Amino acid sequence: MTDSLRDQLLGLGFKAPAQPAPSRDERRPRPNDRNADRRGPRPPGKAGDGRPRPAGGKPGGQARGADRTGTPRGAGPQGQARKPRPPRDDIDLAKAFAIRAQREKEERIEAERLKQEEARLRREARAKLEAFMQGKALNRPEADIARHFEYGGKIKRIHVDAEQLAALNAGELGVVQLNGRYLLVTAAVLDEAEAIFPQGVALRVDPSAPAGEDPYSDPRYQVPDDLVW
Repeated sequence: MTDSLRDQLLGLGFKAPAQPAPSRDERRPRPNDRNADRRGPRPPGKAGDGRPRPAGGKPGGQARGADRTGTPRGAGPQGQARKPRPPRDDIDLAKAFAIRAQREKEERIEAERLKQEEARLRREARAKLEAFMQGKALNRPEADIARHFEYGGKIKRIHVDAEQLAALNAGELGVVQLNGRYLLVTAAVLDEAEAIFPQGVALRVDPSAPAGEDPYSDPRYQVPDDLVW
């Protein structure tokens, strides 16, 4: 089409044909083009391998708010969030309970220690009393009078003769309990036995005390031997 015909057509209202868009091959720089970049411009926002760049603007960079391991800050092991600390009041209450439990434990230990110490002293005192009482008992095999008395909350008895009964009621004799036996002893031996082991004294009669305090001192009110308690 000549320029005159083109001008005439434009004058009549015809539009010039649109220029075709350059193809992809045409947009690429040619090898002999010195002003063109051989590699071509990289599209923004992508790394060299075509993958999106991580936050931070640099390839291989780590996101803000994360540590070197990639775990968000404030997270515990295995990415778990840290548990909040208990309130101060709860800490003080737990501490008070712990102190109380420790004190009760120490008191139990001390009570058990005192109990064992008391038992040890009792064993030693009994052994000492047993050694002291060797050859000091006045029990007679032929004695046939049962003298009853109260000891340990129960009614006990010892066999004496008439002479020993009178001396026992007058406070001149006494009774010592040793290894399940009741031994008749003099008042002096009874005093020494009481000093060694007070719990071993089974019967000590006060001659100045009213007769009603010891109802078993009178033979007329003795408990029969065949009575079942």
